[in-house]
Amino acid sequence: MGCVTSDPRAEDSPFRVVSVSRDEAPQFVLPLVVRIEKSAPPARTDALETAARAVLVMLSDERSLGDGEWARAMRDWQDARIRKVVRRARGAEWRRAEALPGITVTGKSAEVRVFPPVPLDGWPKDLARLQVSGTDLDDPEPPVEADLSAPVLWMNPEVGMSAGKAMAQAGHGAQLAWWELSDADRAAWRDAGFPLAVRTPAPDSWRHLTTSGLPVVRDAGFTEIAPGSCTVVADHPTLRG
Repeated sequence: MGCVTSDPRAEDSPFRVVSVSRDEAPQFVLPLVVRIEKSAPPARTDALETAARAVLVMLSDERSLGDGEWARAMRDWQDARIRKVVRRARGAEWRRAEALPGITVTGKSAEVRVFPPVPLDGWPKDLARLQVSGTDLDDPEPPVEADLSAPVLWMNPEVGMSAGKAMAQAGHGAQLAWWELSDADRAAWRDAGFPLAVRTPAPDSWRHLTTSGLPVVRDAGFTEIAPGSCTVVADHPTLRG
């Protein structure tokens, strides 16, 4: 599936299924909830992009840093295997989710609320009751060509994923890019409002991307796809060789 890379960081990827020291730590998950109203579901690509930005907003929020109220949970989550779960909500479900501590990020048609990490078995009841399935979304029109002057999260063209799974993977890709950036580059991206695109390249381009030295997400294989599958290449302009 075009998953070959020479990047030694991949051997200790926080998204990979190979057992490493981070697996011995207590495990947490970053919850994301996408609003999907029956009468006006969001476009798939916009939902993916909004989820990726939501992860970046959470990572950079002052409450997630230093002595902030979410900082301990964020550190515990990032010290363990990095997990994200996307659930869907509408109507009263969405209003209950909005009442919980978190951040809502809005795209062109999508709304995604991201919450501080929680233990795998410690979800708030108003989030735990939400469905994971049912996040199959479509793009009414093909996405325009990506602007390469901004970050692009390239999705594996050979791996099929539900919209919810793809949203989590896009969030992984954004997080890998964030980790690789300098403080100055992080600040510039944040101050610009985290511009990014999510696109699916042609198979030949995908194979080139996975060997380019850019950060690559390898999924742990908990749901939908095989362990170790390459799902996203995080293509930030300052990370290009």
